[in-house]
Amino acid sequence: MKFKNIQFIINPGSGKEEPILSYLHNALNGSDIDWDITVTRKEEDTFNTAKQLIGKTDLVVIYGGDGSVTKAAAALYGNKTPLAVIPGGTANILSKELGIPQDSPGAIELIVAGNAKVRQMDMGIANGTPFLLRINLGIMADMILDADAGLKSKLGQVAYGITALKTTIAAKPLSYELTIDGKQINEEGVSLTVTNAGNIGIGEMSFLPGISVYDGELDVILLKSADPLSMLQVAGSTLFHTTSDVLKHWRCKEVVIELSDKVKYICDDCEDEAKKIEISIIPKALNVLVPK
Repeated sequence: MKFKNIQFIINPGSGKEEPILSYLHNALNGSDIDWDITVTRKEEDTFNTAKQLIGKTDLVVIYGGDGSVTKAAAALYGNKTPLAVIPGGTANILSKELGIPQDSPGAIELIVAGNAKVRQMDMGIANGTPFLLRINLGIMADMILDADAGLKSKLGQVAYGITALKTTIAAKPLSYELTIDGKQINEEGVSLTVTNAGNIGIGEMSFLPGISVYDGELDVILLKSADPLSMLQVAGSTLFHTTSDVLKHWRCKEVVIELSDKVKYICDDCEDEAKKIEISIIPKALNVLVPK
């Protein structure tokens, strides 16, 4: 699929350090594509720029991590203007979920050469905030909240693994009152994830088999315990795409999470805090560019 006009939004503070402007110039210079670049300076620039481009370009391309991609998607969801991703962050989960090349020149080639198609993917909404990937509470949130910025810059996703070891050791179960498609369930666990996407950010590894951004459903995953044997079972489930009795799993359209006190949670890459989180799926909310 070829595009006549493409607008690029570049987050210079994303996880990768590479000559992205040079890559774009080399790929687009001399082509018949009308293109322009906006480099963001403030956090809200990504959303505002993408919002202003609706209906004014054939394709919006975001270079950045999952946080930047989510902000662009929040501006574009519900509109026809498609979004493409050049992975420039630490984990780049959505680009892996969509099968986009993880090297920037490869992702640019996919956009420029026309070897891609537009597909409609689902999004979620949590307490009024749109998201692409997932909501994390417990140790999955702490892993991101406590990750050292310096380690992330030097080690990338390995920094999350180091933090995960620390948070797992100190993990304490929380009591969750869940209302899943109208059915009330009370559970305890060290981690709760409500996800739209299966990919965990490592290759093609997924939380559980069958989770997809195209299925019109949310997946609620509860980790009961973080003891060594439980974590080994979870690792096996992820590696071999099998189910495990250590994880509880529900599929739904809507879920309400209620806790006894306010807790910090992660909505994609963004930190928030609440005692009650109302989450629902928005089917086919966003047009995204994916490989044919």
